[in-house]
Amino acid sequence: MPVRVADVVRRFTSQAAAPVEVLAGISLEVAASAFVALLGPSGCGKSTLLRLVAGLDSPDGGSVVVDGRPVRRRESPDHVAFVFQEAHLLPWRTLRKNVELPLELRGMAAAERRDRALNMLERVGLADARERYPAQLSGGMQLRGSLARALVTDPRLLLLDEPFAALDEITRQRLDGLIQELWHERRFTALFVTHSLREAVFLAERAVMLSRRPAHIVADRAIELPADRSAELRASPAYNEKVERLYQDLLIAEGGA
Repeated sequence: MPVRVADVVRRFTSQAAAPVEVLAGISLEVAASAFVALLGPSGCGKSTLLRLVAGLDSPDGGSVVVDGRPVRRRESPDHVAFVFQEAHLLPWRTLRKNVELPLELRGMAAAERRDRALNMLERVGLADARERYPAQLSGGMQLRGSLARALVTDPRLLLLDEPFAALDEITRQRLDGLIQELWHERRFTALFVTHSLREAVFLAERAVMLSRRPAHIVADRAIELPADRSAELRASPAYNEKVERLYQDLLIAEGGA
């Protein structure tokens, strides 16, 4: 599912302060089945850009087009899933029922949605926890449940807003590997917001670096590494060279150049 962002401007306004320009004419083309990491300093507008693509917010200028159709606020494009920084599981539903929820809202038959939910919980390593409630799960397990809920719909566009930032490094790397494995299988388009340069290089085919506010693109780099990225890749000179290059881009972005 292709994404096109053209000259997008976003300003935040309040009665108590002057408008703050967050995005300053961002233009970005993402091909169908691409995996793109969005990077930049804290607060630069990465999450804002993701919300615009999802239809959770609207730009003050420019346009966002997903799969050839303009995106409008509160009209999330079809076949799009969003994984937030927080799990947002419904506390009164079991984990399985949480994962089933988007299928239930689509009117899928109970037996089919149960089978699909159980299959996806197996994929994220939560099959044994399927009948637990969110309060009975660790933070990491809740985030994996949120990921399962997004992927159970078989999305064509997956938007991820730092979903693994709060996890320990080992769990985070395992989930990075799972995301890459599923991407290879399903070939969805992915936009992944992260502060981790190493995570971006491991997962993405391309990294887009935003500057400080008002954000503009300071670098847009292809990450030319083998398509099948095993854990051993993280120790290779080629991998670390790409991380260093993004670090230099980040220094430029921090300076707003």
